[in-house]
Amino acid sequence: MRPENPGNDRVYNYERSYNLMKRVYLLKAISLVFLSLLLLLLLFRFFSSKQLDDVSPNIPCDQKLLESSDILFVIPKFENTSISTKQDWCKSILALNKTLAIHGVYHSYNEFGEDRSEEYLLEGIEEFYNCFGFYPQIFKAPQLKITPLNKKLVKNKLTFYGYPNQLVHKTYHCNDSGEITNKITNLI
Repeated sequence: MRPENPGNDRVYNYERSYNLMKRVYLLKAISLVFLSLLLLLLLFRFFSSKQLDDVSPNIPCDQKLLESSDILFVIPKFENTSISTKQDWCKSILALNKTLAIHGVYHSYNEFGEDRSEEYLLEGIEEFYNCFGFYPQIFKAPQLKITPLNKKLVKNKLTFYGYPNQLVHKTYHCNDSGEITNKITNLI
């Protein structure tokens, strides 16, 4: 509201300019913090481990992608095919000397977005063991969708990787079917 006394115009304009300057500085400070956090995230992603999802004998995967990734997320029974029946494949994956983790059981759409039993999870864990000779330590749900009950079930047995993991690590897909393509993942 503008003062009625013309002698107060200078004070009014000064206060108005001062308030505008405060808003501009605040906006600049917020922008700087946001850009700094974004840069920090990108740097962290650059130096963190690379992960490869959807590793299965039934999904074609570029050998360079397999070799350049640090963690391979294996699907134990994709398309109802048990990985343990493909022992040559199991040996070739082991020969890569990577960290191996479990990526669902069947990798069906929304697989862990509906509640599953402990037996269901153990089926995948046992299949993983029958292929590689050791039990997985890490679990990631297909499409990263998981109910609270399933999350609790998984966390009782394995280390759970979810959205925060995906945000801070470059995650590729054998069949390049993720929400973000492998080419874009490479850039960010």
